[in-house]
Amino acid sequence: MDRRDFVKHTSMAAMTAALPMGWLSKVLKKVGPVGVQLYTLRDAMADNPRKTLQQLAAIGYEEVESAGYQEGTFYGMKPKKFKKLLNKLGLGIKSGHCLTGAQAPEQKGTIINEWEMAVADAAEVGQEYLVCAYLFDFERTSLDDYKKLAELFNKAGEVCNQYGITFAYHNHDFEFMEMDGALPYDILLSEVDAANMKMELDLYWINKANKNPFQYFEKYSGRFPLWHVKDMDDTEEQFFTEVGKGVIDWEPIFQATKQSGMKQYYVEQDVCRNHAPIESVKISYEYLRGMEY
Repeated sequence: MDRRDFVKHTSMAAMTAALPMGWLSKVLKKVGPVGVQLYTLRDAMADNPRKTLQQLAAIGYEEVESAGYQEGTFYGMKPKKFKKLLNKLGLGIKSGHCLTGAQAPEQKGTIINEWEMAVADAAEVGQEYLVCAYLFDFERTSLDDYKKLAELFNKAGEVCNQYGITFAYHNHDFEFMEMDGALPYDILLSEVDAANMKMELDLYWINKANKNPFQYFEKYSGRFPLWHVKDMDDTEEQFFTEVGKGVIDWEPIFQATKQSGMKQYYVEQDVCRNHAPIESVKISYEYLRGMEY
């Protein structure tokens, strides 16, 4: 079975065939508002964060996930100022991205440098989750690297717990590429205590890696409180596209929200080829809301 067939023909699809029309709208309403990962609009956020957030609120987004924390500021704003702006626009911010800091050890507010400062700032803004967003190539050359990262993540999660925040990890496809007979993603899940780390499952990347998200939902039930919702175009390249414009079958995935433990999902599109990013996230939002009403 190729990747496109896998996306279209999972075992969950058969389970949903007999469900009544409108079931998905009920599922979506139960899991809260549609969110957006601000990395999708990174250039606009760097240029004019206030205007960009206003545009997102006008589209109808109610939640954002930050990707612009650096050395005590969110998009150049101190936590209190950033929170005030979000509150004014009616935007929540349940989660935010961070890095280990290995690529820039001198930078403060990473997992290896002034981590507690980053956690405290996240708590002040109102975040419930801090998510390690990415591992650079040199951080993940072997299974031993992942085992060392698991130790680091356990410690990071312990600090987060002290502030009432949950630490999480965001995947790409490389975590599902076998190393010495094992999958790095499985190493992280097994070697980091569930009390110290949950997962932000990027549904595009796990499908790009040709892995079955439902198997993970079953084996690690409740460990996936955050999702990234992005679609895959119907080409050999399998590039990013707006939600609803690609080949991923969202209905069986959303039917698994309870088993997965999902609490919040975010629209994200790493690269927008056919539209400006603000237009792309609008298309995705309208598709998700169209499923709802």
